[in-house]
Amino acid sequence: MKVQNNSKFTGGLLGLIGISILASLLTLCTLTIGAPWAFCMTQRWIANHTTIDGKQLYFDGTGGQLWGKILLWLLLTVVTLGLFILWYPIVMQKWITKHTHFLEESESGDDKEDK
Repeated sequence: MKVQNNSKFTGGLLGLIGISILASLLTLCTLTIGAPWAFCMTQRWIANHTTIDGKQLYFDGTGGQLWGKILLWLLLTVVTLGLFILWYPIVMQKWITKHTHFLEESESGDDKEDK
């Protein structure tokens, strides 16, 4: 199997600072209600600047989807007397991975399917 070495991250410091400030403002101005949207915005920026084996990544998760998951995870944490919190990093990474895809050559930014 031939291994390609065309993986790269093209994001820069100014872009990271900008997206971090924007995400922080969204979170603070909405009293943390906007945190899932800020998180998705940051993940989208990371994916848009990541190429793996020559294939561009894209992230299609939304703040609304994540908000629903967070509410479920909080309920599970309460029901399990806090034990579910141990699984939080794993379920969060699974959610991120589920919504991160390779951008097909024929797809443009406007006609991606909602997955």
